[in-house]
Amino acid sequence: METTASDQIYDYLERIGNLVRMGERRVDSVKGLQPVQLEALHYLSSCNRYSNTPLAVADYLGLTKGTVSQTLSVLEGYGLIEKIPDVSDKRVVRLVLTPRGQQVADEAIPPQLLKLAVDTLSEPSRGEIVAGLRTLLQAMQRANQLKSFGLCKTCRHHRQEPDGNRWCGLTREALLPVDAEKICREHSIADIVSAELDEAV
Repeated sequence: METTASDQIYDYLERIGNLVRMGERRVDSVKGLQPVQLEALHYLSSCNRYSNTPLAVADYLGLTKGTVSQTLSVLEGYGLIEKIPDVSDKRVVRLVLTPRGQQVADEAIPPQLLKLAVDTLSEPSRGEIVAGLRTLLQAMQRANQLKSFGLCKTCRHHRQEPDGNRWCGLTREALLPVDAEKICREHSIADIVSAELDEAV
């Protein structure tokens, strides 16, 4: 059977993923955590205030609500996250990292094993790899109609005024600069990116 591009990409991603997880396990503060628990912790350290709910975690990780509920209970038991009722809707639970949880996320991700490898690459090589992985991720999300979970500042709803003030065109709420650097469950790929992907398909 002929090896396809999909086969090759899968093989490389699988091997890289295994090495990354190996690097994470070497961090002392991660001892006792399963990969899925660390992935949830990483997501919560990277998402914005619209996206820190159990449902958003389930969507991001592609897991069932039950599995995510167990994962979050473990993180809460370790004192890595807190569950806080939403101020405007008491039915909604917000998940917030504790200082200890943020410390674990910072120490483990990205693992030193990956950092050392990236440091050996030239700046052009790093840019090519990032661009290639971003293109592949977006193509997979579009082909399978999955949420993009991109950075707020790259969303078609992100607005920035000449004076520097930012706001969300979807919620009409003001955004802080830190919000723009975090991933959002409501993210929608900007038109220019969508057009580029359409041409590539």
